[in-house]
Amino acid sequence: MLKTPIEIPAGTTREEMNIRKKIIKDFYSMWNAANPTKHIYNNDLQDFITVRFLSLQETSLIAALSYKSTLAVTYLTEILEKAKVEKRVKPKPDNQNQKRFSEMILMKYDKKEFGKIKLTVGVLKSNQQKIQYCITAIENG
Repeated sequence: MLKTPIEIPAGTTREEMNIRKKIIKDFYSMWNAANPTKHIYNNDLQDFITVRFLSLQETSLIAALSYKSTLAVTYLTEILEKAKVEKRVKPKPDNQNQKRFSEMILMKYDKKEFGKIKLTVGVLKSNQQKIQYCITAIENG
């Protein structure tokens, strides 16, 4: 994957968050071009996790809030492959984006020299396909 050093702003201004959002969207665009199947096999789930437009939407919205979460997104393939299941929960009933899922799988990946990363995966009601929902860095712990 592309490993050009990207200058990610670390501040909390709206402008810096918008820059991080663009960095995430650009990264997903490059990732999709390099991964035409748009899925990665996860060892713990023993199944594929698919990246969809919703993955980009939700992750760019949430991960852009912090520098570390934006940086975590750049490890997408590694996270999708190596994250381990922590627990399975019901989708939030008040969340429109989660209505299509029968369950949400909360996963964690402990990246050396980085820390813990949370991966949320939704299981589609229609066909049980696992969709990458969101990626964020776990700031404390």
